Amino acid sequence: MSYDDKDERLPTIDKVLGFASKTPLTSFPEMWYQIFLWAFFSSIFVHIIAAIIAFATLRKHHFGKFFPVLILLMGVVQPISSGVVSSAAIASVYRASMIQMAPVYALLWGVGQTVLAAAVGFTRILATL
Repeated sequence: MSYDDKDERLPTIDKVLGFASKTPLTSFPEMWYQIFLWAFFSSIFVHIIAAIIAFATLRKHHFGKFFPVLILLMGVVQPISSGVVSSAAIASVYRASMIQMAPVYALLWGVGQTVLAAAVGFTRILATL
């Protein structure tokens, strides 16, 4: 499905996550949208797992049992803030170089953003700067 400013719409979330379309992505909005959705939902998935683990270990703590709510909040805020910008940067590079993007590459770029954010969080590399 190709995006045209006149009459076509971006695919729905279930079509993107279900790989309903195998046609390459050619326009900036298509690429940005699919990369962003994969980054968003993979981040939510990772943060849900982290929140379950945090709740299981901190359920008896007076204030610690509310910490999973903050983890889930960060799972939504991070891809909405930095995920939008990085997805746009990736899509603009593809668009400027006139390279078509396969939908599976959008998956790899989106999940890759989540993996990179998790790696930076685990290594605490920002604390050393």
